[in-house]
Amino acid sequence: MPPLIDEYVLVELPDKLNIRNISNVYDLIYPEMESGKSLLISIPKGVEADLSFIQLMESARIRAKTAGTHIVMSSPAEGSVLNVLERGGFAQTFSAEDKKFWLHEEAIQ
Repeated sequence: MPPLIDEYVLVELPDKLNIRNISNVYDLIYPEMESGKSLLISIPKGVEADLSFIQLMESARIRAKTAGTHIVMSSPAEGSVLNVLERGGFAQTFSAEDKKFWLHEEAIQ
């Protein structure tokens, strides 16, 4: 069971989540992971994203899972983030855990 929301560190991301500034996005996320707390990732509306952002988030999710923490998004993927997930073939092969993370969808039991 994930921790309560006030046990999360809010990480607000910039409106460009692409290869040109992915190292800056990394610098926002990874140092916060060192705290041992779970992260709440906030992505602005109308964000510009590419595959590098999806790769960074998937890497962070794996790292958090091995550290026993969680990463959640404050809202479901939309716009260019969702577009990259669909064009890259990720959305078609989502596990229940992936759907919960990216789309905020719960699996039907």
